Amino acid sequence: MFSHRANEIFQEAIKTYKVLNTVDQPFKNKYDKDKDLIAHLLYRKCWIDTVQWAYEDIIRDPNIDPVAALELKRKIDASNQDRTDTVEYIDSYFLDKYKDVEVKPYATVNSESPAWAIDRLSILALKIYHMHLETIREDASEAHKAACEKKLQVLLEQREDLSKAIDKLLDDISKGDKYMKVYKQMKMYNDEELNPVLRGKK
Repeated sequence: MFSHRANEIFQEAIKTYKVLNTVDQPFKNKYDKDKDLIAHLLYRKCWIDTVQWAYEDIIRDPNIDPVAALELKRKIDASNQDRTDTVEYIDSYFLDKYKDVEVKPYATVNSESPAWAIDRLSILALKIYHMHLETIREDASEAHKAACEKKLQVLLEQREDLSKAIDKLLDDISKGDKYMKVYKQMKMYNDEELNPVLRGKK
């Protein structure tokens, strides 16, 4: 099933990042986009999420230097844009894959596209990874570890449910029971023509 492979790739991306465990490390995609485009996109997507997870931790340091915080905020903004672009590339992959499917007259559109559901699956992989670490932290209390274990079980159940939903959606699209209708996110805050603050600086 698609979700099984996606989850494996997400775990691989997180594990690889954690070897050096720094936001400054170079990114190298393990999958050739010309040979396995969807794997290439999934790996990149989770890498972006993993770096941003670290950014979000760092910027919450109450003693962070204000100048460094502003610089980091700019990096988070760029990362968010990169994340959105990658999600849209994933949807483009599925649009192309299913472009010749004959849509049935009763077919309906899903509330979210496959790629935005996959986006949530990638974030879940990170939540599961970090929650698991909390269950084995040597400096944490038994009460803390027990509470985190309960949260981990919920996250694992959520991943199972979401994985099934994604696989069902892709199956429905492949059969023409559902169809894809993708709306670009049209983020405005990075656009010099749409953000009044940026427009005023021109």
